[in-house]
Amino acid sequence: MTNDDGTVRILIADDHEMIRHGLRNIIERHEKWQVCGEASSGREAVELARKLMPRVVIVDLIMPELNGVETTRQIKKYLPNTEVLVLSVHESGQLIHQALESGARGYLVKSDLARHILDAIEALVQHQLYFTGSVSNMMLGTYLSREPQAVDEDNSPTKLTQREREVIQLLVEGYPNKSVAQQLDLSVKTVETHRAAIMRKLEIHSTAGLVRYAVRNSIIAA
Repeated sequence: MTNDDGTVRILIADDHEMIRHGLRNIIERHEKWQVCGEASSGREAVELARKLMPRVVIVDLIMPELNGVETTRQIKKYLPNTEVLVLSVHESGQLIHQALESGARGYLVKSDLARHILDAIEALVQHQLYFTGSVSNMMLGTYLSREPQAVDEDNSPTKLTQREREVIQLLVEGYPNKSVAQQLDLSVKTVETHRAAIMRKLEIHSTAGLVRYAVRNSIIAA
């Protein structure tokens, strides 16, 4: 979590090199913070987090192989004391709900990065929640309105198992069943079984339907 000299280790996970570079430059101006690693995919982020055990992980919501919500969920499963800050280009009540449900302690819109990233990291280092005013207002508005579409539990990715969420992301990214099986260390038959279960649970009957579902739930970018 911290080095012997008290330096806080921070892991950055974003598939855009410029974002990672910019965050590293900002973070390492702080004398007690150190970027211990960078990941360009969700799966790599989980692997590095387990290896490096950072205090804070900064995770982009949309990443290849494993989206930010699922990445957060897996990191928190293995490292419950590591705090996760989710970055997104969207202010969405549903996405914020998903991020919190996965175990994130902060949610920051990328347009606010320059103004708020230092305060956000400082809060998470202290194991505190961090949201900007606009995100907090959106969360409150969603709670007060209690509109059914704000959080559609029947259509939520949490309806699927962890393995099914991993399978659907790879499938909609265009990987054939054989490649999915290789990446997840499964048999092709098992991947086909997961695919059938996904489509049955979500009442989806085509690959195009899976893609639309993935875009709506920010599993992949539109």
